[in-house]
Parts: sequence; C-alpha cells; structure tokens
Amino acid sequence: MKALSIKQGRGLTRLSMCTCADNSGAKEVYIISVFGHRTRKRMSPKAGIGDLVNVVVKKGKPEMRKKIERAVIIRSRMGLRRANGLTVKFEDNAVVLVDDKGVPKATEIKGYVAKEVGERFPKILGLAAQIV
Repeated sequence: MKALSIKQGRGLTRLSMCTCADNSGAKEVYIISVFGHRTRKRMSPKAGIGDLVNVVVKKGKPEMRKKIERAVIIRSRMGLRRANGLTVKFEDNAVVLVDDKGVPKATEIKGYVAKEVGERFPKILGLAAQIV
C-alpha cells in the first residue's frame, strides 16, 4: 500500500461505527479489521483516513445487512495534519465500500472527501462531489 504524505491520527479502532457515504445500500457499518496494520501483539488495530478496512453492515438494505465488505475511510473526526501545518477535521466518520481491486461499488459519494484518499485510491476521488 502506498504511503501517505500526511501525519495522521489513527482514531478509529475495532467496532468503531461509521456512516457509509455512498449509494451502495449500506447506511451504518462497524470496523472489524484493518488491512496492513502493524501493532504489538494483542493490541487493537487502528485506522485513519485513506486506510482499507473490513466492515460489517449493520443498517441498510436487507440484502446488504450482516455482510462483510471492504471499505476505505474517507472522513474521520480525529484530525489529520498536512505538510503545510493545516489540521483538517470532519464532523463524522465515513467510509466508501470498495471491491478487491479498490474500485468503489457505488456510483456517487455524498459529502466531502479528504484529498489524501486520492493518493491511494484515485477512483474514489473521481466520484467525489467535494474535495477538501
């Protein structure tokens, strides 16, 4: 996975609730694991903006509920610090569901998307209406 050009706080852990910011049919999801995390033994994995995670759909369409999906975090309440010194924080934790290759399952993304997500997943940035 490509490294990001920011210093980010990894504020989302296992069982963190996130809203799904796309039109795939899911409304609320919970994080169950983080891809590519490196922690000490028996420590809970943490994730931040631009990380790929496994999620369980808790609210949404009946065919989506109780399914394990892959998702990318696009917004986080815990801020990220950019190279120019600017700190960016969002009002909610949000994800976008993706497939195995990192291509979004949906056709549109609601709300803002951090521009750092585009370094790893450029297709998500192409669907975003607003980029911060």
